[in-house]
Amino acid sequence: MHHAEDCGTTPRMGAKETGGTDKHALFAQWALPHKDHIYSACLYLARNKDEAEDLFQETYLRAFRFFHQFQPGTNCRAWLLTIMHNVFKNRYPHVQRAARTLEFEDAEREYERKLLADGEAGRDDPASLLLTQMIDREVTDALQSLPEEYRSTLLLVDIEELSYEEAARVLACPIGTVRSRLSRARRLLQVALSSYAQDHGYGRGEHREEAARAKTGTRL
Repeated sequence: MHHAEDCGTTPRMGAKETGGTDKHALFAQWALPHKDHIYSACLYLARNKDEAEDLFQETYLRAFRFFHQFQPGTNCRAWLLTIMHNVFKNRYPHVQRAARTLEFEDAEREYERKLLADGEAGRDDPASLLLTQMIDREVTDALQSLPEEYRSTLLLVDIEELSYEEAARVLACPIGTVRSRLSRARRLLQVALSSYAQDHGYGRGEHREEAARAKTGTRL
């Protein structure tokens, strides 16, 4: 499992020490290569193409405006994701984002009930909980259906491949909270996908873990 890479090599002069021309060059070197990753993250968070584009644009506008605060040689993608997350929080009040949480508490109880029914209670293997033959759209829809605090955590760790420490800094929460949210997010994702799997006759198999890791980047 690799972490989000740093882009480029460390220049001799920090971003905060450069003039306007150098700022544009450094921004192009460090921030622009991550545009595709940041845009995908905006889509997962906003769950609406127009809102995602607005979130993406504001993220990069703020990143350029405050680029003097970025330290070349550190993880630029994590820095950009922090800005994106802060912009998102300001755009969408927590009360609105948390409105669906009770639904997913019910879903988690249903997940536990299914484990008990299958004789699998106590198993904690996130990779084996994800389904293998899902089409990309189904996985995307399931991810976007999660409450924001779980969606953000799963996005940062399992998709953007930040370390737990980096994700904790982005989310401004303890590492233990990241681990707890990630575990719950993976369980809720399993519930969201289970109906689709049953409808299409997807069964279990030893090949599931490999395919699940390849599709969703889930850690073991």
